[in-house]
Amino acid sequence: MSTFQLYRPVLVVDDEADIRELIQMTLMKMGLTVEMASGVQDAKDKLSKNAYDLVLTDMRMPDGTGLEVIEYVNQTSDTPIAVITAFGNADQAVHAIKLGAFDYIQKPITLAQLRTLVKSAIKIHEQPESNKESKKTKTAEKTATEKPSAQKTTPVKKHRLLGQSAVIQDLRRMIEKLAQSNVSVYITGESGTGKEQAARSIHEASARAGHPFIAVNCGAIPENLMESEFFGYKKGSFTGADADRDGFFQAAHQGTLFLDEVADLPLSMQVKLLRVIQEKAVRKIGEHTEKPIDVRIICATHKNLEQEVSEGRFRQDLYYRLNIVSLKMPSLRDLQEDLPFLIDELIKKIDCNTKIQLSEQATKALLQYSYPGNFRELENILERAVALSAGQTITPDDLQLNVVPKNREQNEDTTPMTNRFVLGKTSLPEYLDHVESTLIKRALSETSDNRTQAAQLLGVSFRSLRYRMERLDME
Repeated sequence: MSTFQLYRPVLVVDDEADIRELIQMTLMKMGLTVEMASGVQDAKDKLSKNAYDLVLTDMRMPDGTGLEVIEYVNQTSDTPIAVITAFGNADQAVHAIKLGAFDYIQKPITLAQLRTLVKSAIKIHEQPESNKESKKTKTAEKTATEKPSAQKTTPVKKHRLLGQSAVIQDLRRMIEKLAQSNVSVYITGESGTGKEQAARSIHEASARAGHPFIAVNCGAIPENLMESEFFGYKKGSFTGADADRDGFFQAAHQGTLFLDEVADLPLSMQVKLLRVIQEKAVRKIGEHTEKPIDVRIICATHKNLEQEVSEGRFRQDLYYRLNIVSLKMPSLRDLQEDLPFLIDELIKKIDCNTKIQLSEQATKALLQYSYPGNFRELENILERAVALSAGQTITPDDLQLNVVPKNREQNEDTTPMTNRFVLGKTSLPEYLDHVESTLIKRALSETSDNRTQAAQLLGVSFRSLRYRMERLDME
């Protein structure tokens, strides 16, 4: 006997009888009982009389939309609800998720996808009663005498997204909500704000947590290797292919694929990525058939992706596929309230065996600094300071902060560089090469020679930085 028989029925809401029957047969084979509604009003009538463990709804129906069903479900119960529709778009998906849907999938949906969706929903819903709160319970808690629910945050690992400010707590709540769905997420924010940590947190709090999380830096892969890296290849498909190999998509099957710096993908690769996302299938190089793939996509970039679209460097259709829901990561400048706590926690992490401390002057310098590299730069500064400190106290000299004021950009001394150019005597190409070389050296210095991070600070791709360094003979 299937364990699913212990659950209440699943309600399928769709005005097409053949679709309802197909879903019904699939779910019944999983051991679930199914009830069906032919429209919005029919669904509301059934929801008012019966309890369900899951609701699957179409979007367009003769007497209304799936959004009305989502709204009704979330006003009356804590039943998880997902949308399956042939007429989806990004705006509808965002609206559905905000109203409380845990997933939004476009038809045609494969039976494997349907099973995965249902198992994910049931897993979410079968949490212990101590963690499963109905809306009535939540309302009662507001008037109870217990402490506020500040501790009820996202179940992510302790070392991710540190801080107690309202900004961070709002971010954790958003991550918890996104973890309960399978929609694509677009994470924005400056370089070093923890976009990958947020992506990992979403994965770890989701039903996919037991499956792989594959992180890919799109700017670090040579263009001629991208297709084989992403999709894999068959033995003998090209020179050097001496064995079958899976790509990133196959490696992330049933898990999460995190595409960092997705704006650096060339247009030719964007087309192929779009097809995989639309068809939910991958074909290795050298293979003649596609194989279904179940992967959740989370992407990130420090660039303005909308601007990249408007300037023709990023496909609009791919942008809408990736940006179903966006998550904005705050800069360290926006987290001044958390900064003392973050500094303390990072020092403990870096030097767990001794009781090293910051001097009063060093603390003041850190609190006044602007952190253009955000969390990554703060960690680099503290790692360097711990290594350089002579005793148990970190001094301002150990921090090696070149500029202390927060308006760092306004204090950059560009005068000496300008004075080097003299009309009639200075060569413009040599001068521009000197400027470029100086800025690259500064970026490499601030990132401890990490070229990927230096490229992000400079606002160029990893490949572009590598080309510029080769041209300037900086290898």
